[in-house]
Amino acid sequence: MPSTTSTPAVEVRDLVMHYGRRDTVVRAVDGLSLTVAPGTVTAILGPNGAGKTTTIETCEGFRRPQSGTVRVLGLDPVADAAALRPRVGVMLQSGGAWLGVRAEEMLRHMAALHAHPLPVDALVERLGMSAFARTPYRRLSGGQKQRLSLAMAIVGRPELVFLDEPTAGLDPQSRRATWDLVAELRDQGVTTVLTTHYMDEAQELSDFVHIVDAGRVISSGTAAELVADGARNTIRLRARAGLDLESLAKELPPESAVTEPSAGHYVLSTSVDPAVLHRVTGWCAAHDVLLESVLVEQQTLEDRFLELTGRELR
Repeated sequence: MPSTTSTPAVEVRDLVMHYGRRDTVVRAVDGLSLTVAPGTVTAILGPNGAGKTTTIETCEGFRRPQSGTVRVLGLDPVADAAALRPRVGVMLQSGGAWLGVRAEEMLRHMAALHAHPLPVDALVERLGMSAFARTPYRRLSGGQKQRLSLAMAIVGRPELVFLDEPTAGLDPQSRRATWDLVAELRDQGVTTVLTTHYMDEAQELSDFVHIVDAGRVISSGTAAELVADGARNTIRLRARAGLDLESLAKELPPESAVTEPSAGHYVLSTSVDPAVLHRVTGWCAAHDVLLESVLVEQQTLEDRFLELTGRELR
């Protein structure tokens, strides 16, 4: 279970990071603040250019804040890098290994840098690395590199791990195995900060989500809370063509919309609960409308993301 301690595992306050010269300054991060509770999986989501990568790199100690403060496990990730390094695992999206080194050799090297590493053989087996354990890094596929990078991030038994696109390029079986591993880390009290372009992954794994855009956090909460804050779900009906849309709309909450995008196919954009569904089917019964099908589509985290940012994750 997640830790109940009140001290955040990660705390970012009013972070500002900018690039370029005086006449072409770009603010990648513009006063961003967020916290990560210990023992949780927290996803940081945002479109390209939103500032999430710069924020994560600052938390990892690869960049020094230009303004604001960053604390990781209560320490400054730059000034206290030596103290933090044994306690934090970092999964890079690419790189992190020598081109000629074999996959298992690289993992054993990383394990040797830690006092109490995980058993390498068991980790190789768990992540399905046996088939490419003796393959040089430069010859690994993208998915194989991802599995090695994940293993390198967790082999030292970190208290906190940053996972950058952990399932990019993985087949469905490997992806599910990675999800299971992340869940096990949480059960063991490890804090995970996750960035991903897979919205179902964020919704499945995360205890908490921060959505970042234009260098700021624009919404935070559990996946369920963020979805519930969205404007509408959808009811799709199939019936005879030419129903009285204006009359049907009167059965729905204010600001709902009813359309007939093609003959006999109806889309009701509305907040959906049992009472609303009852009124819709009641209206159909009162107007002698035989429904051929009824489908309720609940909003997803991806739908909410698009409402907030107007852009897809890429």
